[in-house]
Order: sequence, then structure tokens, then C-alpha cells
Amino acid sequence: MEPYRSLALLAGCLGLIFSLIALSTDFWIVATGPNFSAHSGLWPTSPGTQVAGYIHVTQVCCILAALWGLVSVSFLVLSCIPSLSAPGRGPMVSTVLSFAAALSIIVAMAVYTSERWSQPPSPQVQTFFSWSFYLGWGSAIPFLCAGCLSLGAHCRTRRTEYETL
Repeated sequence: MEPYRSLALLAGCLGLIFSLIALSTDFWIVATGPNFSAHSGLWPTSPGTQVAGYIHVTQVCCILAALWGLVSVSFLVLSCIPSLSAPGRGPMVSTVLSFAAALSIIVAMAVYTSERWSQPPSPQVQTFFSWSFYLGWGSAIPFLCAGCLSLGAHCRTRRTEYETL
């Protein structure tokens, strides 16, 4: 049980860190032209800037993924302290929340990717995805691993006698 829970905690922390870094940095898109280079992220840099609807969807889903990941990691930490958690319930709750975080980040990244690809290209400017974008996609993998490992930890916990009947 302990190796699964420890690895799930590590994977959940990695997914949380990756999603928070991707959410807070502004290197999602890099545009290069003949005499300039610029980058942008999910958050407008100037006040009063109108933001497209797909950006709002991506922001909300990324925030939800980070919140689900934080609560999932919290339940895993609490499951390590027997006096603070119900026996065997922490890993199961963490499983559900890790999969919810993975689903949220996948939806966010799929919406953002599909909308950016469908925009017409400019002949003078080359745009391409940058490291924050890829880190967002990459955060889904640790969340999925944390969910699977938490499920493994839940399945391997010892049940008390009245639960096995």
C-alpha cells in the first residue's frame, strides 16, 4: 500500500506543479515576424483587453484541474495520518479527484489547441506553441498516473473485519 500511495503523492504533486506553472506563465504562443518576437499566455497583460471565449474556457478548466489536483494531493497526505482520515477512503477520493483533474486539463488543452489551430495564419508572422502550452498537456500524464496509483493504494488497503463481511 505504501509504495502506491507514495508514488501517487509524487505524481499528484508533479501534475499540480506542472498545471500551476502552465496556468501562471505566458509562454503558450510565440509569434515571430521579420523584426520582432512576442509571446502570450492565458491572461491578458493590459487591463480592459477583450478575451476570446475559448481563452475563458481554458482558464476555467485549468483552474479546476489545479483545484482538483490540490484536493487530491491533500487527501493523499491526510490518508498517511490514520487519525485524520477514514480508513481506506483517502486514496479512493484521491483517485476520483486525480481523474477529474486529468479530465479538466485535457478539456482545457483540447479547446485551446483546436481554437488556435483553426485561426487563419498570417503570411508575415509565424506562430507556434511554446513550453507553457506543452507543460499544460504534460500535466495530464501525472494526474492520470496519480489516479491509477491511488486506485492501487485503495485496492491494497487492509479492511477491518466488518468491512470484509
